Amino acid sequence: MAGCKSFFGYPITPQTEISAYMAKRMPKEGGVFLQAESEIAAVNMVLGAAAAGVRTMTSSSSPGISLKSEGISYIAGSDLPCVIINVQRGGPGLGGIQPSQADYWQATRALGHGDFHVLVYAPASVQEMVDLVIEAFDRADEYRMPAMLLADGMLGQMMEPVTFPEVKKNVPDKPWATNGHQGKRDHNVANSLFLSPGDLHSKVVRRFEKYKEIEQKLPKAETYKTEDADIIVTAYGAAARIARSAVNMARKEGIKAGLIRPVTLYPFPKEIIRKHTENAKEILCVEMSMGQMVEDVRLSVECKKPVRFYGKTGGLIPEPAEVFEQIKRIEKRIGGAY
Repeated sequence: MAGCKSFFGYPITPQTEISAYMAKRMPKEGGVFLQAESEIAAVNMVLGAAAAGVRTMTSSSSPGISLKSEGISYIAGSDLPCVIINVQRGGPGLGGIQPSQADYWQATRALGHGDFHVLVYAPASVQEMVDLVIEAFDRADEYRMPAMLLADGMLGQMMEPVTFPEVKKNVPDKPWATNGHQGKRDHNVANSLFLSPGDLHSKVVRRFEKYKEIEQKLPKAETYKTEDADIIVTAYGAAARIARSAVNMARKEGIKAGLIRPVTLYPFPKEIIRKHTENAKEILCVEMSMGQMVEDVRLSVECKKPVRFYGKTGGLIPEPAEVFEQIKRIEKRIGGAY
């Protein structure tokens, strides 16, 4: 529906269903599916297809994304668009196959070597898995850079009803693509190698000027009951669904709690968080990790308000009642009970 014409991947739990589906569907859509011999091979096939101007994608889970990171850096360094899906599992190392959000730092800070960013979207429902894939392709093309959907094993194995949009018929023209000049234009070159330090410096600086525009235009977050909230919970993805339930439990008990759910992790919605926490007394960040997004939340409020953390890792998922208990503890503290 987004106009994707090629998928290159390699099986790994809990995202193998994507490859299995694409293996059946892509040939029917006039596209290409190829199971590569490794994650490294798959991401370099994506690089080649992206350079030719094709909408292309890959998917994997945490250890596989690590293997792809060198290729992702080459793609970013060549200013090529593509979509990468990470259905996170527990780590480090092989870890386990249960849901996790421990790849936040990797996605937003270190998805490869060098100075670069990728767009990072954090779906919280199967509907958003549909919608954000389409947006990721569009924005990747618009800004000529990789885009990632950072999901997790919980979302990756979930079934929910969705509404599908109309099939996208027109993919933007790509005059920079290396798809044959037919004697009508100069050769196009896709390259990430610049042996002159000055040339590389200029290239990276221009890229970061583009990132400044992205940080102004693309941040996205959902806010829920934040208008009068004393306690704001921040969470993304599947953890945000749990946090929302906890906020509803708190409201039933007369506790003024609200939720901010970042939808884009890069660009991070700093201004949205700052604005909607101005009147809050404390912030609670809930994650399925040992605490990674919490650092960006603290930076967003410039450490002017206390930011607490609650999370579980290794594949364990926080329960709404556990998050509610954390909210109650904060309410007692800010209410002067202890």
